[in-house]
Amino acid sequence: MRCIGVDEHQNLYVTQTDMPVCERGEVLIRVAFAGVNRPDLLQRRGLYPPPTGHSPILGLEVAGEIVAVGSGVEASWVGKRVCALCNGGGYAEFVSVPLGQVIEIPPSLPTREAAALPEALFTAYINVFQLGKLAPGETLLIQGGSGGVGHIALQMAKLTGATVAVTAGSEEKVNFCRSLGADLAINYRQQDFAEQCRQHSMQPDLVLDCVGGDYVSKHLALLKTEGRIVQIAFLRGSAVSVDLMPMMLKRITMTGSTLRARSAEFKQSCRDDILERWWPLVATAELRPRIECEFPLEDAAEAHRSLDDGEVMGKVLLSL
Repeated sequence: MRCIGVDEHQNLYVTQTDMPVCERGEVLIRVAFAGVNRPDLLQRRGLYPPPTGHSPILGLEVAGEIVAVGSGVEASWVGKRVCALCNGGGYAEFVSVPLGQVIEIPPSLPTREAAALPEALFTAYINVFQLGKLAPGETLLIQGGSGGVGHIALQMAKLTGATVAVTAGSEEKVNFCRSLGADLAINYRQQDFAEQCRQHSMQPDLVLDCVGGDYVSKHLALLKTEGRIVQIAFLRGSAVSVDLMPMMLKRITMTGSTLRARSAEFKQSCRDDILERWWPLVATAELRPRIECEFPLEDAAEAHRSLDDGEVMGKVLLSL
């Protein structure tokens, strides 16, 4: 099958490799579209290696058709249109995925859009609701509200009944976030987000942060008593000097997570929760991804450049 390889200079190229083996409890998906995510960029640079035993091929989410099943999986899955959270291997014509990480696509959802959902839905659900414990009536601040995870987290929070403030890097992105229901959208290149939140009396209960760096101190100062910070990335660096006194005085909780290394059992549990709570909203188009651009598999390098440029609103896809 065709897939994307990475050479010693971090260049992406099309190559050939063996078809994946469909192990017990897995399904083999013929990939129609693969999502492009920041962890893929990190893996290309050698900074986010796949867990032991998983495919070294890039790609953490796909959509397509099941063409074969492993032992222990009902044959009725063959032919179904699905999207899936992968442990790796998505930038390829075929990928083998545990059934517990697979979701059948409803008739109302195009396969193309389905490919843009698994990584963002899982990440937003785990960090905003499991770890962040966002409740109706609370206020959420999302750093990077127009990004792949951010714009899905924004919609999920609004559907939950939360007030949402977001940051974004241009007026176009700010307007996009407002169109999704953001109560306050701040252009961080022009305004200080903490000061804007104070001016609008929007003191967050929860911060979903992908920035880190000097933002950590600002979040500690801004949060309500018993507020929470959930860290999902560190665009400004993970090594920070910070006064932790506000954390103690306001009983603030700071945590974070990565998804790829979690167990199959954990991912299946999250999948089941998403199917029950969020997938019906996907089926009715109340929760939908925005796709910024789409590239053929052979242009994977250009897809990475588009994401790396920081101008993307929503998701980037590879088409097979």
